[in-house]
Formats: sequence, structure tokens, C-alpha cells
Amino acid sequence: MTGATGNVGRSLVDQLLARDAPVRALTRSPEHAGLPEAAEVVRAEFGAGEPSPSLFEGADAVFLNLAATGPEAAVRLVDAAAKAGVRRVVLLSSAGVTDTPADEDNAISRMHAVVERAIRASGLEWTFVRGGMFATNTLEWAEAIRTTGVVRGPGAAARSAPVHEADLAAVATEALLDRVGTHDGQVYLVTGPEALTAQQMLDVIGAATGRTPRYEELTREEALAAMTARGLPLPIAEALVDWSAKSPDRASAVSRDAERVTGRPARTYAEWVADHAAAFA
Repeated sequence: MTGATGNVGRSLVDQLLARDAPVRALTRSPEHAGLPEAAEVVRAEFGAGEPSPSLFEGADAVFLNLAATGPEAAVRLVDAAAKAGVRRVVLLSSAGVTDTPADEDNAISRMHAVVERAIRASGLEWTFVRGGMFATNTLEWAEAIRTTGVVRGPGAAARSAPVHEADLAAVATEALLDRVGTHDGQVYLVTGPEALTAQQMLDVIGAATGRTPRYEELTREEALAAMTARGLPLPIAEALVDWSAKSPDRASAVSRDAERVTGRPARTYAEWVADHAAAFA
């Protein structure tokens, strides 16, 4: 699996191991991975070369996260996995993918759509877990909440359904361990159970921490300047800022796919905050 040291990846490792499934985690820095001893941690560079067949030796399924590889390396991994005899690939994709020409107008949708198409053409069994707004994105607010109590960003009226990383991992776990084809060729939209504005999310954080943070809206230009100043590439910043404005219904969509796949309701944002309250305290 790729992305094992990220938020979704760590939860996925834990859930797979809890099901007695062997895990091989690919990472650039095994010495810093900090994963459970039961996981096999393997050094892997996702550069321009063809991935080593040894990465897939004995593997039945592969989990791909573009945050760890980027789209070009992910396509190479798909090709190498197919050549190595891997049976299935599960991709952590984006809710922004629409399977229409509109995907080309958004950098985040475009890079996920490219990999989705490569997977469909690979001959592998596949499942796409299209994640909505990750609740972990709000960890970026932590410093502002602790210091000034004011979080600044675009789209104060926009709503999204923040999804707990454990729910994304739970859906991926079911797909990776599928032995009867239940999840083959399935596209799951995985969101939280409720659509909230940024201020409503801050209210949840405030209730858990005893603080009263507030949201201050920035213009599109101010938001882009702030995001690129933090090192975010401009096309990605534009995709994030414009997502809710251009596709408000899709950005605020609430899906029950997590419950349908796992048999349990998706975790609320309040549950996520309870799990991460120390970051905001």
C-alpha cells in the first residue's frame, strides 16, 4: 500500500492488521514510518523509473493514494502491479471526479481521473473510494484557533460533509479484502453524515475545547495568496477555492456509501473532533 504514513493510511494499516491481513507499506523513509511491528515496511521511491516487481511479490491487492505518489507514479504502479499478477487495486480518489469533461477544469479532479482511467484500462479488478472533504483538512486551523481564535478562508456560506479518515479506511479495507467480487467495479462516494459550514465546524471544535473560534471570509484572491504562500501550487489552490463555488451541490453532498459498505453509520464531525481535540487545545 502507498500512503501508509498519512492519516488515512495509518488507519487503514490498523484496520487491515485487526482483520489479520498482511500489510506491506511502501514509504520513502521506513526509519521514520512509526507503523506497527506487524506491518512490513519497505523503502520505495516513486520517481520516474519503473517500480521494482519485488514490491508486489505475493501481493493480492494494492492501495493507491495519490498524495503519496502523484498521478504519474501511480499510473506506473498500476502497470507494474498488473504485470506482477496483482489481482485488485483500490484507489483513494476524489469526490470531485465526475466522469465528464468537467474533470479537466479542476486540477485535483483531473489528476485523479487520469489514474482512474488507467486503472479501468489495466485489466485489474478495481474499486474507487472517492473521498469528500477530509475532516483532517481542518487540522490546518489548529494554530489560528489556539493563537487568535480567528480562522480565515474562502466561502463562508459553503457547506461540506467532512469525512473521518477511519471511514475512508474502513471502506478501503472492505474493498481490499473482498474475495467474492462484491466491490469489483464499484465507485463509492464517502462523506461524513452531515453538511456543515466552516463556522459550524468551528462551533463543534469550540464545544470540545471550551474556545469560541470564529470564521472570517477571505476573497478568492486573498485565499489564493494565503494558500500559495504556504507552498500550495496555484492550480491546486484554485481547485480547492473554486470547488464549492462551482459545484455547490456536489461539494455539500452527503452519501451513505460508507454505511452501505461497512454496515455502520459514518462518523460525525463531532466524533472526529473528539478523536483530535488535543490538536486544538
